Amino acid sequence: MKHRKEPPGDKNIIGTRVVALRKTKRMKQKEFLARLQTFGLDISSTSLSRLEGQYRLVQDYEVIAIARALDVSVGELLGEDT
Repeated sequence: MKHRKEPPGDKNIIGTRVVALRKTKRMKQKEFLARLQTFGLDISSTSLSRLEGQYRLVQDYEVIAIARALDVSVGELLGEDT
């Protein structure tokens, strides 16, 4: 697995949580992308990588699909639930 050489960006607040939750659930990016598709979100692996690195803005409908694919609440994804 390649590790990021640069610090996270500032385009979203959920990227690092997506990575942590995905890894906690032992999901690879490819598997996560397939789950996202089942919830109506079809994004490329590059787009997901940029989202996780916080180099990409995230649309509101994407937040909902990501939360569903990770089986967490939107609040948890946004850092409201601890």
